[in-house]
Amino acid sequence: MGLFRYDFWQMNVSTEKRNERIWATIRDIPPGSVASYGQVAEIAGVPRGARQVGYALRHLPKGHDVPWHRVIRSSGRIAFEKGSRAYKEQAKRLMMEDVVILNGRIDMQKYRWQPDLDELLWKPSAAWDGE
Repeated sequence: MGLFRYDFWQMNVSTEKRNERIWATIRDIPPGSVASYGQVAEIAGVPRGARQVGYALRHLPKGHDVPWHRVIRSSGRIAFEKGSRAYKEQAKRLMMEDVVILNGRIDMQKYRWQPDLDELLWKPSAAWDGE
């Protein structure tokens, strides 16, 4: 039983570090830009981790400073159900940053965040979590 608890604790520490990397990546998205869940995952060092990005966003701590509204589906659509309170809140925040939403879709060609190479090369990676 002790081994199981240790493994469970290790998993929670690992999840917490992954969430911190995801949140840090989202904080880097500038106002007026958006990124897809998969793009955030890739930059945060969580390949094929779009679902983990959603998980991290659902577990934001109270009083956070993460601009969650800048993360959308790769199709350019807001992930929340259209007309829901969360959908309206995300759309409102994006429009306040001059992001245009037409027919429920954001033009990814125009608004997709493209971090520069230096930003990508010097960003802490998942390998740093082992320190």
